[in-house]
Amino acid sequence: MQIFIESIDKGIWDTIVNGPYTLKCVVENKQVDKHWSEWNDEERRIAQYDCNAKNIITSSLSMNEFFRVSECKNAKEMWDALEVTHEGIREVKRARKNALIQEYELFKMQKGESIAKVQKKFTHIVNHLMGRFRQRI
Repeated sequence: MQIFIESIDKGIWDTIVNGPYTLKCVVENKQVDKHWSEWNDEERRIAQYDCNAKNIITSSLSMNEFFRVSECKNAKEMWDALEVTHEGIREVKRARKNALIQEYELFKMQKGESIAKVQKKFTHIVNHLMGRFRQRI
């Protein structure tokens, strides 16, 4: 999904990871959100990233998944909810990563296994490990 979204615009992916763009202004020595009608064209374009991200995410979901994130206020909340649902919390991810590392370290060919089957199992382990190491844990 990251590759697809970045191919559209890296700013959209940045919004999913870091949260929506909010512009602040100072009123009576207090920082408040600047009303959208006061934004210039560049600020509107950047703020639109969250709407684009929400559209991409919700368009990619089944109805059950959609209902899980439909009440989220922004794309980051949606992404975080989906991430926890499908990958688990940080501790679960770390445990899965450690299990994959152990599986890699103990990997060996079983008696009677074909080279093709061994290669398939090994590639599966390595691909999952590469995916886990790319994630922030």
